[in-house]
Amino acid sequence: MKSNKILIIEDDPKIIELVEIHLKDIGLEIDKSMDGISGLEKALSFEYDLIILDLMLPHMDGLEVCRRFKSENKYTPVLMLTAKSEELDKVLGLEVGADDYLTKPFGVRELVARVKAILRRVELDDEKYKEEQAGPRLEFKGLTIDTEKHMVLLEGDRVELTAKEFDLLKLFAAHPGNTYSRERLLDLIWGYQYEGYEHTVSSHINRLRNKIEKDPTNPKFIKTLWGVGYRFESPAED
Repeated sequence: MKSNKILIIEDDPKIIELVEIHLKDIGLEIDKSMDGISGLEKALSFEYDLIILDLMLPHMDGLEVCRRFKSENKYTPVLMLTAKSEELDKVLGLEVGADDYLTKPFGVRELVARVKAILRRVELDDEKYKEEQAGPRLEFKGLTIDTEKHMVLLEGDRVELTAKEFDLLKLFAAHPGNTYSRERLLDLIWGYQYEGYEHTVSSHINRLRNKIEKDPTNPKFIKTLWGVGYRFESPAED
């Protein structure tokens, strides 16, 4: 699993140190810059998963940095920090492309929660995009999944699945060989706000196996990797 890389553009060394310590604690790689011009250069020169951008910066303010960066890179999210609480500053930040904002002084726990939420949204969007590119019809040995008609056939017979069972199967089949933890599946299918309900994933996978596996106790499609998660595999030819 790759480590997310974050760029902090902030001119207050104490805030940089505080943010860096707590984001490293959750496994993130940190790069930093203390002025707008060098921050923009880094943002455009390297790939980051998130940019934390202060509004008030020397040489070039955060609004201009965000505007120029987003004109070149529409996808990397920007979390804007501002010492001002006026609604106008928030609106301007969002209008030039910021994805979220925090008003100083902010709590470290809130910052970490915002960063986690943004990174998870990006991962979900990326996973959904890959899933959409997989094509409307997924076929494996004895199993056909028609994503446009929301129909599943097993050995030519239709299998009735609930909406979540179908979404799980479609995700697995669109990414054969990928291993997903229960937490990741919960994020992708139910949404990250359902954190803590991982047992829901297990019960849905058990029901899904009962419907598509000839022998659910020895599954051929949805495999369990103990202590890791689940993986979809296409059964080998007899």
